[in-house]
Amino acid sequence: MNPALKSAAVLIVLNAAAACTPAASAARDPLPSWNDTAPKKAILSFVDRVTRPGSPDFVPVPARIATFDNDGTLWVEKPLPAELFFALDRVKALAPQHPEWTATEPFASVLRGDLPGVERSGKKGMLEIVAATHAGMTSAEFNGTVHEWVASARNPATERLFTQMVYQPMLELLAYLRANGFKTFIVSGGGVEFMRAFSERVYGVPPEQVIGSEGKLEFQLRDGKPVLVKLAAVQLIDDKGGKPVGIQNHIGRRPIAAFGNSDGDLEMLQWSAASEGASFQLLVHHDDAKRAFAYDRDDKLARLDVAWDVAVLRHWTVVSMKNDWATIFPAARFPAAR
Repeated sequence: MNPALKSAAVLIVLNAAAACTPAASAARDPLPSWNDTAPKKAILSFVDRVTRPGSPDFVPVPARIATFDNDGTLWVEKPLPAELFFALDRVKALAPQHPEWTATEPFASVLRGDLPGVERSGKKGMLEIVAATHAGMTSAEFNGTVHEWVASARNPATERLFTQMVYQPMLELLAYLRANGFKTFIVSGGGVEFMRAFSERVYGVPPEQVIGSEGKLEFQLRDGKPVLVKLAAVQLIDDKGGKPVGIQNHIGRRPIAAFGNSDGDLEMLQWSAASEGASFQLLVHHDDAKRAFAYDRDDKLARLDVAWDVAVLRHWTVVSMKNDWATIFPAARFPAAR
């Protein structure tokens, strides 16, 4: 074969091989873990419409705000939210200092290892546990404790690290939106300082773009050094109607895209849907008991009931984890920070 023709043939083969590599496939498809169903098509269409110059729905970069719930939307929240497991471990560690907890709910259920009993205490009981176990720590002490806990804590139902139980399709969605000029925020009922300890490493979302439930902080001097001390008092419950309040207080812009998985996210999606221009709302429906957990209308902590009905009525996107996600969890231990 002519040397020139041989070189050309080699180049064709190499280029064809490169086009078939996972990296090249990912470049062509920004959402490879999503099946080619209606939710994926809706996402791609929305992003194209709001980012394409000349589009009637074009949105300038500064206004491209997307907000994501955390528990159940970005990572697993069953059998209980990760932060609650963190708080339960703190209850056990602090129990010797609080003998009254053995006869006081929900602490007694924690010490007995009775998770259904803890769940029956509802969100009120959860908040009591969080307040009692977090108060008195400085923000730096709390951050260090969370870092240490997250490094080894495992979900008791799967034995996987909590940080391995993030949803791969949502990681891809976060990256896709950011690649198209969106600023992504976490807006969750979870504790803001708990999430900020790992949000950048796990989701690529920096701490200043995390909004969550807040306890009051107090400035103190300890050994002559200024510290911020966590108090038992609540500043903001970033759930339901508290989510739009948190968004306005911290962002000052209405999100044009909002993502959640429960009734606690309804008001955030409604707030986003009231945008003057194009907007997008999505709910994750947990209907995959084989690969993850299945729950919706009757769940005590993460009920998807009213929000589901509103989503159907208003033609919001509802994702079936079973049918719309080809992959649930990432293969790597941690997604790369972006």
